[in-house]
Amino acid sequence: MVRVKVCGVTRETDLRVVAAAGADAVGAICEVPVETPREVSRERARELFAAAPPFLTTTLVTMPESVEHARELAREVRPDVLQLHADFSAEELASLRDEGVRVVPVVEATDVARARAVAPVVDGILVDTPSDSGAGGTGQTHDWDASRALADEVDVPVILAGGLTPDNVAVAIRAVGPDSVDVASGVEKEGGIKDHDAVRAFVTEAQNAQDHENHEEVPA
Repeated sequence: MVRVKVCGVTRETDLRVVAAAGADAVGAICEVPVETPREVSRERARELFAAAPPFLTTTLVTMPESVEHARELAREVRPDVLQLHADFSAEELASLRDEGVRVVPVVEATDVARARAVAPVVDGILVDTPSDSGAGGTGQTHDWDASRALADEVDVPVILAGGLTPDNVAVAIRAVGPDSVDVASGVEKEGGIKDHDAVRAFVTEAQNAQDHENHEEVPA
């Protein structure tokens, strides 16, 4: 089944709704050099993750300046997963797993060479629509055919992000066949504040898309 991550959570109220809706993971954004209403401090991210129920995977989304910076964040915030918008080498990414976290770098859909290079040493690859800063989080979709081609080239879970909403997530899942989908602004009523009905709808649509796809594969 396709897993669902809801990112950019800033409030415990929203985190509880994410968990109750049946999402598999929640993300908090910390220490990024771009302006976003979803960014929280290290301390706030740690508080949010401490409030997460035991089976909800916590993901710290960050743009660290160095591997040591990423290590510091992992040690202080204590997420389950580090989602890295950074141009670290495969060796550097592999070294971060020594901190007891899973490592998910962000890769552009058209950069198959980088995806191949890092796939053997990471726990997943997130494909997003990049901004000029490389931060992602644009709220815009990208070429899903490119994402599908990248996913076919790597033997590691692929997470699809970029402009997903309750209205298009099912189409995206059927087009790309990702292991997970990731949403932030697509389920908000304003920056950093989740629309609880949209969160529930997104999770339901993602789950139903997978069920529908499986149903179609069952022989008559």
